[in-house]
Amino acid sequence: MKSGKWLRLLAAVLTAALLLALAPGAVMAEGEPENLYAQAACLMDADSGRILYGKDAQKALPMASTTKIMTCILVLEHGELTSVAAASRNAAAQPEVHLGVTQGEGFLIQDLLYSLMLESHNDSAVMLAEATAGSVEAFADMMNQKAIEIGCEDTHFVTPNGLDGSDEEGDHHTTAADLARIMKYCIQDSPKSAQFLEITQTPSYTFWNTRKTRVFECTNHNAFLNMMEGALSGKTGFTSKAGYCYVGALQKDGKTLIVSLLACGWPNHKDYKWADTTKLMNYGLTNYSYRDVFPEGESQTEIPVADGQYDGALGGSSQTVSCAVDGGQEGEEPRLEVLMRSDEAVTTKLSVPEKLTAPVKKGEIVGTKTYYLNGEELAVYDVSALETVEKIDFSWCLRRIFEEMAPF
Repeated sequence: MKSGKWLRLLAAVLTAALLLALAPGAVMAEGEPENLYAQAACLMDADSGRILYGKDAQKALPMASTTKIMTCILVLEHGELTSVAAASRNAAAQPEVHLGVTQGEGFLIQDLLYSLMLESHNDSAVMLAEATAGSVEAFADMMNQKAIEIGCEDTHFVTPNGLDGSDEEGDHHTTAADLARIMKYCIQDSPKSAQFLEITQTPSYTFWNTRKTRVFECTNHNAFLNMMEGALSGKTGFTSKAGYCYVGALQKDGKTLIVSLLACGWPNHKDYKWADTTKLMNYGLTNYSYRDVFPEGESQTEIPVADGQYDGALGGSSQTVSCAVDGGQEGEEPRLEVLMRSDEAVTTKLSVPEKLTAPVKKGEIVGTKTYYLNGEELAVYDVSALETVEKIDFSWCLRRIFEEMAPF
């Protein structure tokens, strides 16, 4: 074959490979996502809280209206949803995006929650904060306390709506990792998670003020709900300082994933957040699967037992006891299913004494076994004795002497 034909054939093969790689739904080689628009991003397994991927996920940045997921969950947990919130001067003065309330105008708290989450109204956030805690400042204290309880590492709330603000403790900010932790709490761990999901999944909502003089219509602006099968919830955000931000959750193929994005472009790049979100979600769905990390027939450990009754000739051998991880129901093999990549492996650390002293009872806890993934602790299980070893006593010695003398 002439060199020209070889070159044309090679070009055709390379072109076909490129088209295949770029085809919709094409599965790329395993590897972490590249070329994200967001300055900070996090992909989290909502079941375990483990961060599957992070890009500057610990960097403190403003989070704009993604703040409102914390506002919503706190009002659900502490507010009286059928009570009335009246607009203060402060609430009525909030900038767009706003519901446009007037001072003294009243609304049901449950209606304001839809205004908050579907349309991201800033005045509704202030009304909810004041109705729940008495003041914006007191509500911010509640937000910060909840952030600590959730396990946030570098988050500080000043405003309930995400507008830029500062106080003596610092600027209003979070990290991509902390924002994902807050969303995990909202959709899964909070006692009001079902109500949170119901609100954030609602396509549209109509309500009146309490005097029935004005009617309001809200439309859900979380476009991600219609982008991927299994989309659960989410909240957008934007300020000139924060840029476009987003936090969203998806449940598919037995996995629940959370993506959080901070500083994901500025005008005119409103759609960058959707590109990053779908890229990270697809990465999680493609590269991670649940695996049972217990070995089949979890291995047992033999531990010597001092002064324990044993079989065999007197003075001939010492006793040992079989011990194993107590990780399942009685009669069942223990299981520890972990969402992980195929190239990841779980390591373990067994902490048991070198020797036990009789008596040892069946089921007695003798130590622990800890499971780690990438150096992060996954779980700690008790190690228990599988049998009873009684202590050597005079009657046992006497019985054994007679047994050995029996043939004579």
